[in-house]
Amino acid sequence: MSLPGPDALAEVYAGILERAPEHDFEPTLDRVREVCSLLGDPQLAYRVVHVTGTNGKTSTSRMAERLLREHGLRTGRFTSPHLTSVTERIAIDGEPISAERFVEVWQDVAPYVHMVDQRSLAAGGPRLSFFEVLTVMAFAAFADAPVDVAVVEVGLGGTWDATNVVEAEVAVIAPVAKDHEAWLGHALADIAGEKAGIVKDGATLVLADQDDDAEGVILATAAERGARVLREGVELEILDRQVAVGGQLLTLRTVGGVYADVFLPLHGPHQAHNALLALAATEVLLKGVGTLDGGVVEAAFADVDSPGRLELVRSSPTVIVDAAHNPAGAQALADALEDGFAFERLVGVVGILADKDAEHILSVLEPVLDEVVVTASSSARALPADELAAVAVDVFGEERVHLVERLDDAITRAADLAEGGVDGSPTGAGVLVTGSITLVAEARILLGKG
Repeated sequence: MSLPGPDALAEVYAGILERAPEHDFEPTLDRVREVCSLLGDPQLAYRVVHVTGTNGKTSTSRMAERLLREHGLRTGRFTSPHLTSVTERIAIDGEPISAERFVEVWQDVAPYVHMVDQRSLAAGGPRLSFFEVLTVMAFAAFADAPVDVAVVEVGLGGTWDATNVVEAEVAVIAPVAKDHEAWLGHALADIAGEKAGIVKDGATLVLADQDDDAEGVILATAAERGARVLREGVELEILDRQVAVGGQLLTLRTVGGVYADVFLPLHGPHQAHNALLALAATEVLLKGVGTLDGGVVEAAFADVDSPGRLELVRSSPTVIVDAAHNPAGAQALADALEDGFAFERLVGVVGILADKDAEHILSVLEPVLDEVVVTASSSARALPADELAAVAVDVFGEERVHLVERLDDAITRAADLAEGGVDGSPTGAGVLVTGSITLVAEARILLGKG
């Protein structure tokens, strides 16, 4: 009997995609809990670091997983969304599971998913959603491996996110900002309250620097649950950060001690803050109170990557992709560009989803872009390019905005504009593709990174 291959993966993935999309969820964990119970509660078979926040979740998760793996633990990592293949979301020992394994895991959980689907439908409810199914699959794959620890990234929010059936010893809340307001609320305090829902009784919370409104809500929730809190700016601190070739050199302070001259091959001040959170979470999980081996920490951080996050995908001219898709993410991107790059001329290729604050995102990017080529990804949620162009003209002025419907043509046009603006020399010319994760994913494939 032959093993299932790419065609089988495509068929399974297409079937899961027919379910409610991941950005559309109901405030209940009942269906996920029920399937997990039928499977023997795989989410309780290993230790968990649970990561939420508005921006930085994936990078923080990848760093924490790499640190844990460098310490000899077998790891699981669940992140979303994916860039090229759905298999990227479920990684064991740092590697996405194979297409064959993805199909096998689906076949293992499918009878139980269908059982709960039928019960829910009979009661007038929906089937499990796309994200709920993937969450169950991840938990099952991790238990079957088996892993020692799983780093689990929240899909959306926290309290009602499908991942919140775990009993995490360590919760990490990255910076909270406004995003997904239709589901999480418009007030920052409301959004923070949803994020704080991942903090379990007696757990440790590693908390990024927050807006006062968000921090107050999160700290109140932590107090209610008897959680120990490690706050950036109090127990945790970036003592020094120097831009270096290919990344940055960090000195980080945690409750365990000071880790000096740690090289991180990622760009931007925001990645230094993500590294601090990941280090603190790993230290707590492994030591409780105590210092990790500096050499092990340095080796782990030196091997970190975060695809689609200020990622260099082509040179001459330099093409960078970044998955910033909300105003806070755009600001982190703008800061990182000014911090670590010296382009003479930078042209943006921008596509934004319709439910995002396009005007605010473009306003944040305007100071760092000489011109912008407006386009759209293939996502059904994408804001049509002509509508985005109208917004861009208001922000950039008509002479700096170019409308190109196809992404491949948009990248070519941006490269021509960038190089042409520096007397035909590629030196100092740059192209930035950003605005949505789907746009970045498609650009990476076009540029040979998929």
